[in-house]
Amino acid sequence: MPILNRAAELQDEVAEWRRHIHARPELLFAVENTAAFVAEKLKEFGVDEIVTGIGRTGVVGLIRGKGEGRRTVGLRADMDALPLTEITGKPWASKTPGKMHACGHDGHTAMLLGAAKYLAETRNFNGNVAVIFQPAEEGGGGGNLMVKDGMMERFDIEEVYGMHNLPGLPVGQFAIRKGAIMAATDEFTVTIKGRGGHAAQPHRTIDPIAIGAQIVANLQMIASRTADPISSVVVSVTKFNAGFAHNVIPNDATFAGTVRTLDAEVRTLAETRFRQIVEGLVAAHGAEAEISFHRNYPVTVNHPDETEHAVATASAIAGEANVNAEIDPMMGGEDFSYMLNARPGAFIFIGNGDSAGLHNPAYDFNDEAIAHGISYWVRLAEQRLGA
Repeated sequence: MPILNRAAELQDEVAEWRRHIHARPELLFAVENTAAFVAEKLKEFGVDEIVTGIGRTGVVGLIRGKGEGRRTVGLRADMDALPLTEITGKPWASKTPGKMHACGHDGHTAMLLGAAKYLAETRNFNGNVAVIFQPAEEGGGGGNLMVKDGMMERFDIEEVYGMHNLPGLPVGQFAIRKGAIMAATDEFTVTIKGRGGHAAQPHRTIDPIAIGAQIVANLQMIASRTADPISSVVVSVTKFNAGFAHNVIPNDATFAGTVRTLDAEVRTLAETRFRQIVEGLVAAHGAEAEISFHRNYPVTVNHPDETEHAVATASAIAGEANVNAEIDPMMGGEDFSYMLNARPGAFIFIGNGDSAGLHNPAYDFNDEAIAHGISYWVRLAEQRLGA
């Protein structure tokens, strides 16, 4: 079954909504204007129940079907932008310097709004559809807060599904996998406390830069010599700050970065070995260390049955040849993981074509994907809830 005729008819209108949101990016939980735009559209569509302020600034709309079924399926989109300055030059480019929709959340929100309009018009399902518009995916854990606010229980959500665009995947294609599809995103900051002094007399100092350099190099042993070679683990030091003069060894040095894993046991192993390496090397050189290791988003794990439902729906729209049901997992993170920990569901990628990459200042969501995304959401809801 190809894309829905009504979804194709809605594409231009939904693209206008997308461009409106794109031009007015908001960060993390400060998505008040975007959330208000979403709530107003849902009201305009005749959505039965609209609740704002879930997870601080999240919005949930409940659409009741024609039948008397009580099952509720959740469909989720994210609303927040990124702290980047856009360079696309598009007519709808960001009007706010230093903020832009560089990950396509504007497209995700618009596609789910399009699906909500269609579902509110037709109601060709037996049960309820909860359309979930989430703040603060880009590091704020808005999905976690919505779950903690009791969203699943309040709307009796039994299954939950998410979708994200993927540059490089042709428009009209989908990609997914059972099990771990995106990584846990742990973050660390380490401050090495040594003893500063003259650069010409290093023997009178405890050099935190030299110690830090050894630690950074040895942290790569976690991936190469600690974890099973078949397991995926990435340790990246992305900041290293120390010193203030050519001839002074400083008292301390600070470095920070991220650890990415696709398995809970490997995640724990990586943290344990991280601490051992830092503490061991610091002690060996007579220094001290302050370690902050923050467990951020968990692994995004697709549930088997729900993944099969997602594959069947995508295949009905795009054809089996255009659905990769065994995409390689990615080491990026996604806070839809919290919702999948709370309820069974699946997270799928939709093609964005030959665009700039995510989190790139030249990125823009491809409006040609809109009809495909709307069709996926509608067919998935109808499939899971029946007629």
